[in-house]
Amino acid sequence: MIDLHTHSLFSDGVLLPSELVYRAKVKGYTAIALTDHGDFSTIDFVIPRIKRIAAELGRHYQLTVIPGIEITYVPPALIAKAVKAARKLGANIVVVHGETPAETVPPWTNRAAILSGADILAHPGHITEEEVKLARQKGIALEVTTRSGHNKTNRHVAQLAKKCGAKLVLDTDTHAPGNLLDAAKIKQVLRMSGLHETDFAEMESNSRDIIKKRI
Repeated sequence: MIDLHTHSLFSDGVLLPSELVYRAKVKGYTAIALTDHGDFSTIDFVIPRIKRIAAELGRHYQLTVIPGIEITYVPPALIAKAVKAARKLGANIVVVHGETPAETVPPWTNRAAILSGADILAHPGHITEEEVKLARQKGIALEVTTRSGHNKTNRHVAQLAKKCGAKLVLDTDTHAPGNLLDAAKIKQVLRMSGLHETDFAEMESNSRDIIKKRI
């Protein structure tokens, strides 16, 4: 299993990075990205500390651990700048916090994220067909999420992505141990999103492609 969107206590998660990685190992993960929330006030603190330990944790626990960030609530006009800064600081996976129906995210965040050079647009809510087509053109993956609240629009995101040929990934947006993926959770989210096992295999392949591109 691959999960490219998780949080430690470097933002609003409850686990140390090392505990998060080990719990993922026990669950059967093969790869995990540590993508704590960040904006211009925190990325220079969070990313270097995650980068410092990621490879070593991966060696000890025998899975791929990727330093990343979730650009969160950055004004849309500044998202591309934030993505560029995160890359420079060592974030291999850059996620942007999309226009989820669960929160009041600034309008036009989805479009700005797609144009920014990020890897994944997280929980993009009521994303438009035009934006999904743009995501396909720009090669940014759209997230199907297991996280409560954010997952209300999974079916909408999945249907438009399949219609337009955009890439999907499956992530947890983990904040606590019980959020991590397992077989039951995968089956549930696929059913709720109108997806099938073959779609999950394709999403895992898309995640592997992102990892190969970035590390």
